[in-house]
Amino acid sequence: MKMRLFAALALALGCSVFMFGCGSSSSSKNDDSAVDFSLQLLHFADVDGGGTRALENVEYFSALVEYFRAEMPESTLLVSSGDNYIPGPVYQASAELPAEIIGKAGVGRGEIAMMNAMGLQVSAVGNHDLDGGPSAFAGIITPDGGWEGAQFPWISANLDYSSESSLASLTVESAQEADTIAGKLAPSVVITVNGEPIGLVGAVTPGLASITSTGNIDVLPDSDDIDALAAVIQAAVDELRDADVNKIILLAHMQQISVEKQLAVRLSGVDIIVAGGSNTLLADSNDVLHPGDSAADTYPLVFESPENEPVLVVNTDGDYKYLGRLVVGFDSHGRIVMDSLDPGVNGAYAALSSVVPATAEPIPAVVDIADALRAVLQAKDGNVAGYTSVFLEGRRNAVRSKETNLGNLSADANLWYATRADGTVVLSLKNGGGIRAQIGQVIAPPGSTDASDISLLPPQANSFKAAGAISQLDIETSLAFNNTLSLVSVTAAELWDIMEHAVASANPGATPGAFPQIGGLRFSFDPSATARTAGDTNAGAMTTGERISVLMVGDDVLVSGGVLQGDPSRAFRMVTLNFLVSCVPDTGGAFDDNCGDGYPFKGLSDPDRKDLVEDFAASAYDPGEVDFADSGSEQDALAEFLRHIHGSVNDAYAVEEVPVAENTRIVNLSAQADITLP
Repeated sequence: MKMRLFAALALALGCSVFMFGCGSSSSSKNDDSAVDFSLQLLHFADVDGGGTRALENVEYFSALVEYFRAEMPESTLLVSSGDNYIPGPVYQASAELPAEIIGKAGVGRGEIAMMNAMGLQVSAVGNHDLDGGPSAFAGIITPDGGWEGAQFPWISANLDYSSESSLASLTVESAQEADTIAGKLAPSVVITVNGEPIGLVGAVTPGLASITSTGNIDVLPDSDDIDALAAVIQAAVDELRDADVNKIILLAHMQQISVEKQLAVRLSGVDIIVAGGSNTLLADSNDVLHPGDSAADTYPLVFESPENEPVLVVNTDGDYKYLGRLVVGFDSHGRIVMDSLDPGVNGAYAALSSVVPATAEPIPAVVDIADALRAVLQAKDGNVAGYTSVFLEGRRNAVRSKETNLGNLSADANLWYATRADGTVVLSLKNGGGIRAQIGQVIAPPGSTDASDISLLPPQANSFKAAGAISQLDIETSLAFNNTLSLVSVTAAELWDIMEHAVASANPGATPGAFPQIGGLRFSFDPSATARTAGDTNAGAMTTGERISVLMVGDDVLVSGGVLQGDPSRAFRMVTLNFLVSCVPDTGGAFDDNCGDGYPFKGLSDPDRKDLVEDFAASAYDPGEVDFADSGSEQDALAEFLRHIHGSVNDAYAVEEVPVAENTRIVNLSAQADITLP
């Protein structure tokens, strides 16, 4: 077990990794099986979610970084494959940090300051890094008065910033030494490690524009074609190879590790892919995991490139829960020596007291920044909006694949809030990807790896709030994006196409952000049936999707047996997130090019979009009983709904989470029988 058994580590490194130091005299640089160069790659990604969970882990995490770097000081590389922060409580708390902590306060800067303190050398661009928009991203990574900016470059070979005014001036040429372009944007960089140039290329999901705020950034390719994506990345790789760099790492932020796996067998010259965006925990059998966690697969995954050379894929779970460690040897031609991989050394190291060596110390600057962020956050957990007697399911795997009680609660809150402004609103739709965390605690007995031992509990009492209390911090954490609410009208045919899109990517094991959470309607779908083809223009009754079997608004049956029922033009008023309908002209005629999460809201026959913030007086819909979030926002909708309906312990929300086979709003036909029509 990788616990505090580090006394033998030096011996293990000396003989199993540095084979040229302990092997026989027959090993040499001219022998392809001999290790000519050894690299210690320390990596992480997705330290963006769960509100304050990352803060709970970051000190132990920094101790691991410092400890392992000291083991191999000349041969270590520390990288991130993206999603280094997310708009939410910690992100916002950075705007209130004192000058002595980060120089000049600003959103997101505290999280980057911790990475600077840990010595991060390069990062891919993740989707959440752009959630605040390009201007906010620029403000976080560039120096500003006392703020030093990111002390590392950000890389992505498939992003073109030339048309985005806030970022164009930060772009630089490929293949430069990383430590000379801190805070800049490039397709690739070179980092010299112990005299050897290591090339690093970045890439992000081609679907970036539909899941974050890209402004005028161009994302390549303009489709989800994996071969087209590989071609874009290959061009950046070839540029490094032409410069005689023969050890290359891809920092890929693809959201689903299946994409990184597909890239591994398509790219030539790439030795290691550090995946990102999927929070996939890869670990080997002797890794100690956080209670309740289980590995999705082994560490590392091994593939073969088109040139018949090994390619390693690595990834860890996010929120500073794990530090990925890969110590790998290369031969004189820059090829990985598979015999150099030691599962006793490599793997996922949990940020736990039982794993961190007794002699390891957290990095002092990281502790100072984390403490300052906690102080800002402390008061927020005492600001209570309402109560729940049950765990509210908002975890990624659930809200992106099935109906959940938190999804229902939030959708119902939006519906209640919107009907105060417009009594004709009858249904509520939001994307599961907009719910960022559960409200409650996941408790597992120490040392248990049995999922049946895990308890899902409502929020627990602490020094700031009572048991079951749902606080400002809970709401800000779960609904971190805090989208404003918009009203649109859709016909029966248009709603059918919208819901076909909502489940088009709902495949076994997938966690698409577009998966819906709903109120005022219900539907059934078959995930094995033909999925709607991509495109954000509404096709109405000509939808290409065949997954929806039954669709109902209240008792009105819109679709039955996959066939549209009644007048296809009858209209329904919907409340949804402004992010999803950003492509629909508002009352001033303004609109974005892309619909959020690719939802087909373009081309609606008579949408009559109204935004609560812009088109109604706040007094028309906001009771004003809770004031931490702006009127017209999804956070305020939930807070006001909780205060009004579930404002005391006796009135606590009590609808328990149920398995997919018992869901009633979103009926998955692979798990249960179809909806019985009235």
